[in-house]
Amino acid sequence: MGHAPTILSDGPSRSRVTISDVADALNLTKSTVSRALNGYPDISKSTQLRVKRMAERMNYQPLSHAQAIKTGRTRSLGFVLQLADHDAQRPFLAEFLAGLSAGSTAQGYTLTVASADSEAHLIETFRTLLRDRKADGFILPRAMVNDPRVELLRAANVPFVLFGRQADPKGCCWFDIRGEDAMQEAVMHLSELGHSRIGFINGGTIYSYAKLRGEGFRAGMAQAGLAVDLDLIRENAVTMDDGREAAASLLDMAYPPTAIVCAVDQVALGVYRAAADREITIGRDLSVVGYDGIQEGAHAQPPLTTFAVDTRAAGVELATLLVKCIRGEPSEDLRKTANAAFVRRGSTGPCIDH
Repeated sequence: MGHAPTILSDGPSRSRVTISDVADALNLTKSTVSRALNGYPDISKSTQLRVKRMAERMNYQPLSHAQAIKTGRTRSLGFVLQLADHDAQRPFLAEFLAGLSAGSTAQGYTLTVASADSEAHLIETFRTLLRDRKADGFILPRAMVNDPRVELLRAANVPFVLFGRQADPKGCCWFDIRGEDAMQEAVMHLSELGHSRIGFINGGTIYSYAKLRGEGFRAGMAQAGLAVDLDLIRENAVTMDDGREAAASLLDMAYPPTAIVCAVDQVALGVYRAAADREITIGRDLSVVGYDGIQEGAHAQPPLTTFAVDTRAAGVELATLLVKCIRGEPSEDLRKTANAAFVRRGSTGPCIDH
């Protein structure tokens, strides 16, 4: 027979360290220690660091359920995946979720992920999560012009952070990539290659990014001293098929563009298909610029010139901002933007007059 398990004494030396023990060791109040451990902005950074170091040294582990009862917080960040989105299953989503998870963990939070397969189900899912107190705040991907998620969370006075921006910033924290600057840079790149007849295929106009990228395209044309031809602009293209259809209408014009800027990489790859249908060579007869930096663009022939977005880093940043919002920092101090990285490849080249 095997030996019985060894039972260790549960005397005073092995009792669980409490927040009172940490407070006594530092000669601070329990309230100060609690607020320092939870990162409240009214506690100085030096005190927060001192408390956290002592807690680690004493092996203090808060009871999550007790904290939830005491503070009304779950120490969880919520994210609702919209399955109906055109790119909900794309590989970059895994990177984005990895970033959200890493950012949450770094702040001492977990990530709660739910899903919804329609807009009606989306709002219902948010209401259920709010009712059941599953999260202290929410990350909202792909900000919309009229965003029902924002309206719901504002009304419920629940913290949230947008991946994107809002025209009405009241109560909004956000992190966004400056797609408008990328579109402006794309036009300047093409202009420097000698292109003057430049088309633009924008994304879904329900999303905030489309307006911004449209403004960036126009700013680039103005900077290059080029007139915007409205006949060369298409909108509401988000998939490869959308891009193929929009590009077909541009390439079949009597005087087609020599270059096309696309607000979305998937759309740019649709332009490739429309060009192939017409035996137009990308990079020689037609220059194409995309935006997102998806892997399919790198493997296209020729590889797609684009603006790459670090979606994992974006996830980390969003989680970090949301925790700061939950801890009471003003929303106007929690708005950040970053730039996409220009990746020049073979899909852009000098203009050849038709």
